[in-house]
Amino acid sequence: MDEDTRYEAVRSRDGRFDGEFFFAVSTTGIYCRPSCPAVTPKRRNVRFFATAAAAQGSGFRACRRCRPDAVPGSAEWNVRADVVGRAMRLIGDGVVDREGVAGLAGRLGYSARQVQRQLTAELGAGPVALARAQRSHTARVLLQTTELPVTQVAFAAGFASVRQFNDTIRSVYASTPSELRAAAPGARRTATPSAGVPLRLAYRGAYQSSAVFDVLAAEAVPGVEEVSGAPGGRIYRRTLRLPYGTGIAAVDERPRGWLDARLHLTDLRDLTTAVGRLRRLFDLDADPYAVDERLGADPRLAPLVAARPGLRSPGAADPEELAVRALVGTEEAERLVRRYGKALDAPCGSLTHLFPEAGALAQADGPVASLAAALADGALRLDPGADRDDAQAALLALPGMDARTVAVIRTRALGDPDVAPPDLDLPDSWRPWRSYALRHLRTAGELEPR
Repeated sequence: MDEDTRYEAVRSRDGRFDGEFFFAVSTTGIYCRPSCPAVTPKRRNVRFFATAAAAQGSGFRACRRCRPDAVPGSAEWNVRADVVGRAMRLIGDGVVDREGVAGLAGRLGYSARQVQRQLTAELGAGPVALARAQRSHTARVLLQTTELPVTQVAFAAGFASVRQFNDTIRSVYASTPSELRAAAPGARRTATPSAGVPLRLAYRGAYQSSAVFDVLAAEAVPGVEEVSGAPGGRIYRRTLRLPYGTGIAAVDERPRGWLDARLHLTDLRDLTTAVGRLRRLFDLDADPYAVDERLGADPRLAPLVAARPGLRSPGAADPEELAVRALVGTEEAERLVRRYGKALDAPCGSLTHLFPEAGALAQADGPVASLAAALADGALRLDPGADRDDAQAALLALPGMDARTVAVIRTRALGDPDVAPPDLDLPDSWRPWRSYALRHLRTAGELEPR
C-alpha cells in the first residue's frame, strides 16, 4: 500500500488494516489504528508507521480512544519466513525481554548488528524498541485488569526498573501508571491475580470460532486440555509450560470482535508469552480478507468460503508438544502425559498435568524418543523463530517420521499458511493459503480430519 491508499483506509475507518500499519497526527502528537473513530485528520498532518514502536520512537503517544496497542498483530509476520518475520515472532514470544538482543540474534543465526539494521530499515524500530512497545501494552493490561501494586506490574511486564517503567508509560500513554489505572472501567479493575488476568484477544474480520473449537475438542488430551459446555458457548481450558512458571488458560468460544480469555499464571512475567501462544493457537493474527479473496475465487472452494468466511487454521500453544502429538496421536499422548508429564502443584478440575518436556520424553521408547532427543539437544527447533525449511529437513531425518506428519507439524507448530501434504495435488492458485484451503475442505467433511 502506498501512503495515499493508507490515507483512504484511515478516511474510511477501515478495520481491515488495524495492526497492519499505524498513523500519527503531527498536530496532536498522537498515533492511532486506521479504524480510529476520531475526526479524520488532514492528509498533510498524517504520518504512517509500520509498527507502534516506530510511532513511539518518533515521539507520538497512543490514542486513548482507539487504543492502537490492543490491535491484532500484523498477519505479515505469520506468513513471512525471512529474518524480519522470524524476529517479529520471537519478539512477540518475549525473547528480547528474557535473553536480550544477543539472544534474539543467536536464535536467528545473525549478528545483533545485522538484526538491528534489518528491523530498523524495514519497520522503523529495532528489537529493543519493539520489545519496549510490547512491554508497555502488557503493563497497561495489568494496570487496568488487576490490583497488583504498580511496582509488581513494572517487573511483571518485563521492565528492568520502576523508573524505566514510569518513563515508558508516560511516553507511550501521556499518563502516569496510577492515572492509567484510574482511567480503566471499574468492572475490569476489580480483577485480582488469584482470579486470573482477564483479556480480550482481538482479531480482524470474521472469525469462525465454532470450527476452531471443534478441532480443539476433537484433539484434547485429558489432563492437559478440556473443552466444556454446549456448542456456541464452550470454554477451552489448558495448562501451559512457560519460561518463568506455569499457567492455565481459559478461552470463551463466543466471538465478539475478540475472544474473552482468562490467564492464571504462577509468574506474571509470563503474560506476554502466554498471550502470544494463545494468539497462535487460535490463529488470531491472520488476515481473513486476503485468504477469503484468494480462495473464494476458486470454483471448488467458493461455496465453502461463502459458508464459513474467516475460517482459521489453528496453530499450537506449544510447538514441541504439537510435534509429539502429531507423531503419536491423542490416545498415546494421553498415556505419555500420565507417565512422563509433570503434575500441577494445584490441579484445576480435570487439568492435572503439564505436557511432558522433551527431556523427559527422551526416556520413552520408539520414534517419540528420537523426536524428543532432537528437541532437547537443539538439533530440531520449532520455536516461533525457527527456519521452517530447516525444521522440515530435521524432522524428515528422524526415524518414524513421514512426510504427511511433517506437513501437519509445519502447518500447526510452525504456523506455515501454505502447506500441502505430499499425497494431495493442490492447485498453485491456492497459494499462499493452501493450509487454509485444506482447513476448509476438512471442515466441510471433504477430507479426513488431521
